[in-house]
Order: sequence, then structure tokens, then C-alpha cells
Amino acid sequence: MLKTKTQLTLSLITAVSLAVSCMPNAKKSDADYQALVDQDIATFQSFFKKRFPDVALEDYKDGVYAIDENARFQWLDLEEFPPYEFEIEEGQILYETPFANGKSFADCFGDGRVRDQYPHFDEKREMVVTLELAINECLESNGEKPYSYKKGNIANVSAYIAYQSRGQKVAIDVNSAGAYDAYMEGKEFFYSKRGQFNISCADCHMRATGYNLRADIPSPAIGQVTHFPVHRSKWGQLGTLHRRYAGCNENIRAKAFAPQSPEYRNLEYFQTVMSNSLEFNGPGSRK
Repeated sequence: MLKTKTQLTLSLITAVSLAVSCMPNAKKSDADYQALVDQDIATFQSFFKKRFPDVALEDYKDGVYAIDENARFQWLDLEEFPPYEFEIEEGQILYETPFANGKSFADCFGDGRVRDQYPHFDEKREMVVTLELAINECLESNGEKPYSYKKGNIANVSAYIAYQSRGQKVAIDVNSAGAYDAYMEGKEFFYSKRGQFNISCADCHMRATGYNLRADIPSPAIGQVTHFPVHRSKWGQLGTLHRRYAGCNENIRAKAFAPQSPEYRNLEYFQTVMSNSLEFNGPGSRK
């Protein structure tokens, strides 16, 4: 069967990505790592510019509603009275309520306008730190029990921070060997096929985006992370990005990793880097 131009383009991106990820790292400067990543960003974002030439880059922060005009109008109506409004308020209460030691989340995150600082690579611990991980580390460092990572309090506090931070732009630098390794692991995860259906993240969110899969159009991979946590109609509540990752893995009959596993943190890191220059606009509402 002949491949379409889109399939050939994506196949080339995938092949180059996986080939590079398997190459041994030569000694590089910090600028060299960033230059390699900048090339990836340009290639990745160019794919969507060619696929959807009428969609402005900044609009991808709205996910699938950037490319589905009919659904966008319905979504804009929903956003007039967003379903996550009360959960933001609950997150604010949690944020401002003192811990048993008298401190609060403000001692860790200030006024809460910190969404653009996550995820980041922690050089001392040699790992990616996400916002939800940082929230639980704040709790634990103050003698409090951590929240469950998929929904509930963790999503509410994350939503409050996201709401406080709306308008900040994604601007992640990948300028060290450790950060680049984590980035490459996330990149390999994104392009690798898995599960009984033998599907990759890129298959749904690059190759298939713009087309109907049953009743839905898969969202573009660019901008996917900017609006989390999201209130999904299917869930009836807010959920975190790693809850969505787990659901995607289960949908293709692959074993899901634990939320905040290195695999999902690195995937989040890669996807966020690919959305450099877009605005954070969470929390969001989705089907």
C-alpha cells in the first residue's frame, strides 16, 4: 500500500528520532545540546504548520479545538462557565490553608505563578521534576501526607497554580547532558510503538490528528501539555496529565506506568519542550 505524504513525513521524523536516540553521546557543550533540541522543535512544529496551514502556532494551546472548528464553538460556550471553576476555588483553599507546622504551599511556590518553571531538569538529583511532583514534595517536606497523583487534591492545587500562571510561555532550555538524556528518553517514548495495538503517541497525535477515529479527532501533539490539568466530561472532574497518559496506554492495551514514573516525567518533558513558545492556559475542559 502506498503511503501518503503525511505518513512518509512522519515516518522520516520517527526514523531519524529513534536513530539519533540510539547514538552514543559525543562530548558536547551546553549550547550543542540546545542546538540539537532547537532543530527538533523546528521540525516538530513545522510538521503541524504544513498539516494545518491555516492554524496559527499560538492557537495550538487550545488542543483539538485549534483544528476542529465545530467543536471549538461548543467549547468556547462551555468556557463561559467552565466546569473546573469550583475545583480552582478548592485548590486555592488548599493552597492558602496552613500546614500543621504553620507554613503553606506559598512557602514553596510564592504567589503560585510558577507554572512556567515546570517541568524542569534537576541537575543535583539528575531527574525531571514536574509540577505535581513538586506539590507533593512540598507537602512531604512540611510533614504532610502526599496527595494521590491522578485526581482530587493534586489536580485542584495544580489547577489553581495553572490558573494563576495563565499567559506564561513555555520556554524550556535543554542545555546539559543530563537534561538532554531525559529529553531523549521522552522523545523515544513518544515515537515508540507499544501495546497489543502497536501504536505510538505519534501515530495518534501526529499521523491521525485531523481525522476522525470513531467519534473523536485526536488532538495535535503540539500544545497538549499547556492546558493541564483538564476537566474531562468522561471523568466528571479534573485529572492530571499523567492520568491521561495512563489512560492512553490502557486504550492501546499497553501496561500503564505509575504516575510520576521516570517514563511519564520524561515524556512530559519532551512534549513540553516541543511546545516551546506557546502559552500555558490551564486548567482546561475537554470531552
